[in-house]
Amino acid sequence: MRVRILGCSGAIARDCRTTAFLLDHDLLVDAGTGVGDLSLDEMAQVQHVLISHSHLDHIAALPLLIDSVASHRIGAGAGPIHVHALPETIHALRTHIFNDLIWPDFSAIPSADAPLLRFSPIQIGHTLQIGRHQVEVLPAEHTVPAVGFAVSGGRGHWVFSGDTGPNPAFWARINQIDVAMLVIETAFSNREQALAEVSKHLAPVHLATELQRRAPGQRYPIYITHTKPAETGRIMAEIAPLSQPQPDGSVLAIHWLSAGQVFEV
Repeated sequence: MRVRILGCSGAIARDCRTTAFLLDHDLLVDAGTGVGDLSLDEMAQVQHVLISHSHLDHIAALPLLIDSVASHRIGAGAGPIHVHALPETIHALRTHIFNDLIWPDFSAIPSADAPLLRFSPIQIGHTLQIGRHQVEVLPAEHTVPAVGFAVSGGRGHWVFSGDTGPNPAFWARINQIDVAMLVIETAFSNREQALAEVSKHLAPVHLATELQRRAPGQRYPIYITHTKPAETGRIMAEIAPLSQPQPDGSVLAIHWLSAGQVFEV
């Protein structure tokens, strides 16, 4: 499975795009501003979108994506783009985005029977078969209903934490599966620990505690996402001491994730 990092920043600035990952050519995980780096031809190949939660940095490009490919999909008879999300997230998208006020209701365009957008509700613990991809919906702890995802690849699972604060249930599950790569958020530096806690994000001090929940003997690379552009250097400097020998003799391999990277999982 090919994983292309379109965006992984916690805010926008030059060369900083918000969360969006393209798996192979047809499955998006979140639809932040990074989607805008896809060509029209690449956008036209997207068939499914997994949305972790309703916050703007994770859904900003979704309405624009559908508008961009509308004429192609109608002309080609390609059917709808399927958006998979929690019922609460779908409700937020219908109420606040696809409401014919902020953006057209593409779930009824060109008709309710043959729309450009179709919502599919998911629940934590569900396993979805989306084309060739098997996706498990993982728990997240955030200020709105939220999830993470584990997607099976040829070398194990690509795991995305979603936006989350401390989350024992997440580790309890991923400790049971074959993880090939973990993408986990650390949005704030330690000097903003209080803000991280109230907004249900992680700071390096929380990440250190979270990583202690890994099952003994598990070894996989860890990539840090969702850093705020103004804080990225400080965040990664505070995370650096975590890359040290563990009691089982392993060394945590922790890296900063950046837009444009491509991984084979």
